[in-house]
Amino acid sequence: MTKAVAMRPRVLAIAEAANPEWVSVPLVGWSLSQALREQADVHLVTQIRNRDAILRAGLVEGQDFTAIDSEAIARPLWAMAERLRMGEGKGWTTLQAFNALIYPWFEHLVWKTFGADIKAGRYDIVHRITPLSPTIASPLARKVSAAGVPFVLGPLNGGVPWPKHFDTERRAEKEWLSYFRSAYKLLPGRDSTVKHAAAIIVGSRHTQSEIPAQYAGKTVFIPENGIDPARFNQTANPKDDMLRACFVGRLVPYKGADMLITAAADLLRSRRMTLDIIGDGPMLGELTNLAGSLGCEEGLTFHKWLPHHEVQSVLGRSHILSFPSIREFGGGVVLEAMALGVVPVVVDYAGPGELVTEETGLKVPCGPRSEIVDGLNKILTELATDPAQLRPLAKRAQARVQSHYLWSRKAEQIRQIYDWIQGDSGSSIPSAFSPTLEQTSAR
Repeated sequence: MTKAVAMRPRVLAIAEAANPEWVSVPLVGWSLSQALREQADVHLVTQIRNRDAILRAGLVEGQDFTAIDSEAIARPLWAMAERLRMGEGKGWTTLQAFNALIYPWFEHLVWKTFGADIKAGRYDIVHRITPLSPTIASPLARKVSAAGVPFVLGPLNGGVPWPKHFDTERRAEKEWLSYFRSAYKLLPGRDSTVKHAAAIIVGSRHTQSEIPAQYAGKTVFIPENGIDPARFNQTANPKDDMLRACFVGRLVPYKGADMLITAAADLLRSRRMTLDIIGDGPMLGELTNLAGSLGCEEGLTFHKWLPHHEVQSVLGRSHILSFPSIREFGGGVVLEAMALGVVPVVVDYAGPGELVTEETGLKVPCGPRSEIVDGLNKILTELATDPAQLRPLAKRAQARVQSHYLWSRKAEQIRQIYDWIQGDSGSSIPSAFSPTLEQTSAR
């Protein structure tokens, strides 16, 4: 029997990380949960560390959101994880391993708080938005499913393999556990999570490939990152007297800022290009010395860290986002650049490689370091001959963000998933919900 689809489903949105004042995963959790309010009656459940920022954003506690205090377990374990990661910004896999231990307690408290309401049918859907990592099991999935309420999981993303030519960078990032990452598939609760999910949203092709084959028919590919037009609402207007490039990201080995400086050195020395680097991190001193040794400091500006709302002011003076990261799960900065009409130049691997098309940007094949540097140099040299040639790409990039990657568009896509699972969750997900829905269900 097919159930009637509610006009506005009542959704319990679980986003342990959801914060309007932070970036990365917390901003994804916040942005998606709030965009869904246009499509559903959403009650956000998050961790207490986000409470004050959410109150400042205007939400009403108890009515719009609930903050769960899991600090008794989370605080000491996170402190231990920080000590073991061996450096600021390092050891991401180590942090995720600890999160796999910490997070179930949060969901235990969520069920303790909302279990009775879920069993009583006061919510039509329970949607776990964050954590994004596919290694973090959800004890709630089985309980919610047993209560007869559909459980939606995702977007899931992460675990992109390190390119084989960059093992030195892998060790520099203290990614020792990444050699054993696939062991997460054997962890208790992993199979139960995907088995009891009514739909699984995946943020990358790699993550989708890790979903067991028997559950592939309920996966939908929707890249995790999106754009809030209230945050990125300008249009780039660079001067065409020379090529103007910008890099935005943490200054750590895998982001590739050293490859970019090396590739651009000749152009910077000859005043045919400028390069703004926005970000801070442990490689700042090394990158500064590299620029000095190459004699290209004149056209290079290190802005260090800038508040998120100031990034677009610098980025908007650029023709291109030069972003040679070799292991990027999502690539939110790529979408931010496209939203401004700044053409992305990326390494064709993982998140950026999936977001950038031939019509909207330029891609360098992912090979050894020397090949990436040479590929970047060739692209930059060609673009420097006439930066105005980028205008058609810039317009198409901006248009693609509007049609595919606004948070409002993602919320519309997810609403279609909600409607599907409420209508008849026994059939396979349709091959396409709408012209803008990126969908890759197995047949």
